[in-house]
Order: sequence, then C-alpha cells, then structure tokens
Amino acid sequence: MTRPKAQDGFGLAQTRRTLPILLLRAREAVMENFRPLLAAHDITEQQWRVIRVLEEVDQVDASYLAEQASILAPSLTRIMRTLEKRGFIQGVRDEKDGRRTLVHLTDEGRAFIHKIAPESAQIYADIEAKIGVDNIEALLDQLEALLAALDG
Repeated sequence: MTRPKAQDGFGLAQTRRTLPILLLRAREAVMENFRPLLAAHDITEQQWRVIRVLEEVDQVDASYLAEQASILAPSLTRIMRTLEKRGFIQGVRDEKDGRRTLVHLTDEGRAFIHKIAPESAQIYADIEAKIGVDNIEALLDQLEALLAALDG
C-alpha cells in the first residue's frame, strides 16, 4: 500500500492517515464495544480505568494512579470522590508523608470488578476473534514501543 500524497502544500499527510487521528479512531472503535457494558453498570470509562489500575496494585498514591489510568489529576480528584461514595475505593493519608493520599480498592470495589470481568473478557474475546490474537499482540507491542520511544 502506498502512502497518500500530501495535499496541503506543507508536506502534511491526509488526516485519515495520521497517527494521532488513527489512534483516536481506533480507541473510539474499541470503546464502542465496551461502553454499553459500562453504562449498564453505571460506571464511566475513567472510573473503570481507575478501579482496574487499583485492582492490579495494593495501594498507590494519586499521582501514580492518574498516570497509570491516563487521567489528569484534577479529573482524578472528582472521580475518586465518586468512587469513594460508591464504596469502591478508599483514600488514606500516607503515614510517612501527610501530604500524600494513598488509594486502594475496597472489597466492594473488587467485587464490582469481578462481577463485570466475565462480560468484559467476552467483549475482548470478540474483538480478538475479529482481528486475531496475534494481530492484537503485535499491535500492543508496537504501541508499547511507540510509547517507549516517545517517552523522553
């Protein structure tokens, strides 16, 4: 496949063949499969990312959580309040550094993830069936390489 020629006179590729646009379109295409599940359980994409990160660790500070869940710190504060009200997470002051808040998943939060996990896994399996496990693994490897290369 040949690359489409730039048509703007500045050497820019057509937007449909740019990395930022294709990454956004791919994200939207993937998330369209998961949004009905999240909506059915009254949880936002961002809230789901936060509790999924917390499910993989014991207890973390908010800055690590924001980074791993790809959420801006001001948004994380609001999301954490909502998740605390639902009983899914708990924040505690760090005994060593009172300025830091450490966050962990509660038993209720863990139960919520385990309730949704089979449906989420099935959606992921359906996506794998459409494009192939090997293609997904190759894509994940390429995306990780891209992030590593661009992450100064």
